[in-house]
Amino acid sequence: MDIREECGVVGVYSKTGKSVVPLLYKALFALQHRGQDAAGMAIYGEERIIERKGLGLVDSIFKKEDLELDGTMGVGHTRYPTIGKCTEADVAPSVYDGIAVSHNGHVPNYEDLKKELGKAGYKFHSTVDSEPIAYYLHKEKDLETAVKMIMDKFEGAFSEAAIYHDKLIGFRDHHAIRPLVWGENKDFFMFASESVALDINSIEHKGDIHGGELLIIEDGRLRREQIKQAEPHYCMFEYVYFSRPDSVINGRSVMNVRRLLGEELANESPVKADIIIPVPDTSRTAAMAYAKATGAEYDEGLIKNRYVGRTFIMPSQEKRREAVRLKLNPVKELVADKIVVLIDDSIVRGTTMKEIVGLLKDAGAKEVHVRITSPPIKAPCFYGVDIPTFKELIANKKSVEEIGKFLGADSLAYLSLDGLKKSLGVPICDACLTGNYHTDYVKKLAEEAK
Repeated sequence: MDIREECGVVGVYSKTGKSVVPLLYKALFALQHRGQDAAGMAIYGEERIIERKGLGLVDSIFKKEDLELDGTMGVGHTRYPTIGKCTEADVAPSVYDGIAVSHNGHVPNYEDLKKELGKAGYKFHSTVDSEPIAYYLHKEKDLETAVKMIMDKFEGAFSEAAIYHDKLIGFRDHHAIRPLVWGENKDFFMFASESVALDINSIEHKGDIHGGELLIIEDGRLRREQIKQAEPHYCMFEYVYFSRPDSVINGRSVMNVRRLLGEELANESPVKADIIIPVPDTSRTAAMAYAKATGAEYDEGLIKNRYVGRTFIMPSQEKRREAVRLKLNPVKELVADKIVVLIDDSIVRGTTMKEIVGLLKDAGAKEVHVRITSPPIKAPCFYGVDIPTFKELIANKKSVEEIGKFLGADSLAYLSLDGLKKSLGVPICDACLTGNYHTDYVKKLAEEAK
């Protein structure tokens, strides 16, 4: 699957004077799957902020001397750009006059906010959404007023971990689209996009920062303020694809949700098959559950080359085919002369899945039945997921039967929207599935995009 999402964030506060840098570093490793273009840290010590950031993966950016820096508070960031290329200027956190912001999400009215802040004298040096957030935190001298203004003015999705002078703060848009958890042990407080960042640092996961909520850590104590009434619309792709299976977000185990997705898909669209195989890696849990529910054998029929980087921006069909073959190789003895059920998270353009089905048939599969653990993606996302325009989405142009024929599959079935909601068990944002956007500015953007 070729969907990308913008960023992982982390914030750490030391209660006992211990350096937060080792914890930030480990947390960024745990969140590397959320962004592989760039990473950065902003560290507070001796009443100043020190920045360390760069392009590439976490282990290639930070040097030994960076990890020996001392600071009692800090924020970190891993990045995917939602549009365009990532340049040095766009590497977060965004730092301005005692404020450092790490951001996950997307603010569609960014240009409007940029114009307003420009008139107030603020100069922009990047194209990232965290920069106007830093400026609004600076513009209003009272923290709660500034966060309320951000929640009122900023459209879309934003989950933030930020240094605010001598405080560490975390807050989330009132729809709580992108995740943000928090935890604590005897030495540290931590905010992060996923609970795995807490786990790697032996910090107990305490729960989520709720939609419209501001958490403030100051003088070794945490306080919570509900700035705006919560109206949660959690991103369903966090559970289906983005988040690590060992994470807990919005009170739900990602692995357990994926197991339920597989079971529900088996209930809705069973196949009498010889073997069930996942498209690695995120479909494994659902595929195992599907196999157990249908009584078929589960196995790893596609092996992924873990040393191949991002290959999805390919100019031709032939190049895309080469990219798929670089990444995936079928195990012929497992699939030859077999009826195969292939499980994946989603289909966007359909080109990658078409090549995978072709790989399995070339390897001798008798039949290939494709099963998808989310409903068809019919509309673009304006809330932080790199889902393309209407015209690029195959489900916006073709019926399920037509998509199946395009893929070369013997059958194709998606999980129903009701099945998705039942499996997740939390209120979700389903705009990319239904076209029903829940914010006014985005509704207007969607109409223009059509």
